[in-house]
Amino acid sequence: MLLMAFDSTQQALRAEMLLEYADIENDMCPTPKQITAGCALSLEFPEDDLEQVKQIVREESVEIRGIYIKKEDYYVEV
Repeated sequence: MLLMAFDSTQQALRAEMLLEYADIENDMCPTPKQITAGCALSLEFPEDDLEQVKQIVREESVEIRGIYIKKEDYYVEV
């Protein structure tokens, strides 16, 4: 699973709605402490959907902090 972090709750909720509309499995979760973000909410989604998620973020102008993958006990930006 990948993790998309945000700077605002509004953008997190908007992204959740857009991914659900595109039938992309996603799960709202707390933003891990290792990721510095302005919002306490993040979205997890399958790695297989990365390109479609990037396209949605770009086309809909969703403001994100970044997309991350967990490597052992830390996160790396994709």
